[in-house]
Amino acid sequence: MNIIRRTAGWLDAIPYSLIALFLRIVAAHPFFVSGQTKIEGPTIGGEIFGVDMSFQIPTTVRDATFALFADEYKVPLISPTVAAYLASGVEFVLPLLLLLGLLTRLSAFGLLMMTLVIQIFVFPDAWWTVHAYWTAILVVLIARGPGAISLDRLLFRR
Repeated sequence: MNIIRRTAGWLDAIPYSLIALFLRIVAAHPFFVSGQTKIEGPTIGGEIFGVDMSFQIPTTVRDATFALFADEYKVPLISPTVAAYLASGVEFVLPLLLLLGLLTRLSAFGLLMMTLVIQIFVFPDAWWTVHAYWTAILVVLIARGPGAISLDRLLFRR
């Protein structure tokens, strides 16, 4: 029982700012990677410590993205073209904002809404794959904020 208390004490000592930074990175990654598959544009960056850190700056949405939204995803209420542009933009901008800790709660809320749309309309049987985990992480960021290691803290002092 003593080891449990010591471990709990050690975990309690981890600052929320580090936890929030980790959560922001974890939440941003799958959305940003998905967004990169939807766009075309010049690639910047390179390999850092053996990790590919290159990414595309969007100049256009891929033709395959429009086909995907027209034929497979079929999100209701908006046209496939609008959905393709919207998803591509959201998956590029919001993860970057989340990573920087800028407009964190708004960015997390936007990604949460996207997760719910994906869950309800695109992959309704996929809740326990990753959607529940994304939801949990995003809800924590909405509720608790970005932590001290963020542009929100620097700019808004909250």
